[in-house]
Amino acid sequence: MAKGGQELVYCSLGGAGEIGMNLNLFGYGKPGEYKWIIVDIGVTFSDDNIPGIEVILPNPEFIANQKENLLGIVLTHAHEDHVGAIAHLWPMLECPIYATPFTAAIVREKFKEKKINIGSHLKIVKLGGNVKLGAFDIDYVTLTHSILEPNGLAITTPEGVILHTADWKIDDDPLIGEKTDVKKLTEIGKKGVLAMVCDSTNIFNLGSSGSESLVRTGLLTVLEKMKNRIVITSFASNVARMETVFKVAEKIGRHVCLVGRSMNRIYELARQCNYLQDIKVPIDVRDSKKMPKNKMIFLCTGSQGEQRAALARIANGTHPDLHLEKDDNVIFSSRIIPGNEKRLFKIFNDFSKNDINVLSEENSMIHVSGHPAREDLKKMYNWVKPKILIPVHGEQRHMAEHINFATEMGVKFPIKVSNGEIIRLAPGNPQVVDKVTWGRVYLDGKVLIDNDSQVLKERRNMA
Repeated sequence: MAKGGQELVYCSLGGAGEIGMNLNLFGYGKPGEYKWIIVDIGVTFSDDNIPGIEVILPNPEFIANQKENLLGIVLTHAHEDHVGAIAHLWPMLECPIYATPFTAAIVREKFKEKKINIGSHLKIVKLGGNVKLGAFDIDYVTLTHSILEPNGLAITTPEGVILHTADWKIDDDPLIGEKTDVKKLTEIGKKGVLAMVCDSTNIFNLGSSGSESLVRTGLLTVLEKMKNRIVITSFASNVARMETVFKVAEKIGRHVCLVGRSMNRIYELARQCNYLQDIKVPIDVRDSKKMPKNKMIFLCTGSQGEQRAALARIANGTHPDLHLEKDDNVIFSSRIIPGNEKRLFKIFNDFSKNDINVLSEENSMIHVSGHPAREDLKKMYNWVKPKILIPVHGEQRHMAEHINFATEMGVKFPIKVSNGEIIRLAPGNPQVVDKVTWGRVYLDGKVLIDNDSQVLKERRNMA
């Protein structure tokens, strides 16, 4: 036990052994008297097993029951699996929220939709900035990913430094935003890193994940040969991909129309944060009807087959403003997230039966991952040299393979964690010291319901 009985602990309430629903806790203090910070508070998306439920959130009961010991929520970036639960769960927590400008803009919109005045509770941190919360001295570290302003967190404590990477990759030409801050990572590594909590998504992928600049080149090669309408679907949050579509469209003499609420919202928020300043203004979808079909590119939401998103409605012919015809083109500039195959293949088939051309990453360089492959991970380990590894953001097989990889890289204590386990990181060797309540809550319309609710039981029986 450290002087005064203080210890440093980690606990995941979501995101260990699964991809999505990230909620990480770091605690410091005497056992039973820890002061906590939350890092990220995200959602995952439902499959067809629970009719009527689209969004699943981590159960915050453990930390909500001691919110007087919660120092704040620190957000790494604005993807839904990292921030999507915040407006739903914050009323149970009522603590300060820290985020860089673009993430803060996304979060502010979420609270606005819930009609919650977050006001002074939302604190904006400059890129590369610092936040001090009790025993936690937190430096934001600029990384690259598939969204604006992705950050790792170097969390300095009396027991040592934790590097929480969140989602990341290495991209030397991200097109928009800053490059990975290798200098800062190297400096952190030289000082000594007690533990790294690290992304495991692409641990099975050899090589590197590739640069966003390759997609710009690939899309230009593909699009300049196409005739008729072009529909591109991508994650709305990938602003670099959005900029690429605008830049390529300008080169080949086409206009861009943004289709879908979230695509338009991300565009506006990026502009407010001084991104996308040198592109042409998009055309309104209703005005696009007046344009020749070989002069338009439609950038749409729905890359994962979401039923109410623009692409699914275009595919089934129910979109009010956009109808495709024979020999039009649909491009999936995204990957299929496991679990979404069934509904996406239905969309592929709907287009194909109407003689609409469909192109995906399987047959063209039109997408790169936002997560680290093995060569990216190798570089990070060489920069940081952690004593302890906690693999997250992966299913069980990803975490097991990440532990094998970390062992090969010379990490002394690679630990496979489960949601709800409290891991003492220091003093002494890391070990599980407690298990706490964790689980899921479900968003049914605008209402949160528990896992054991009668409503869910009935819907599962229906499914």
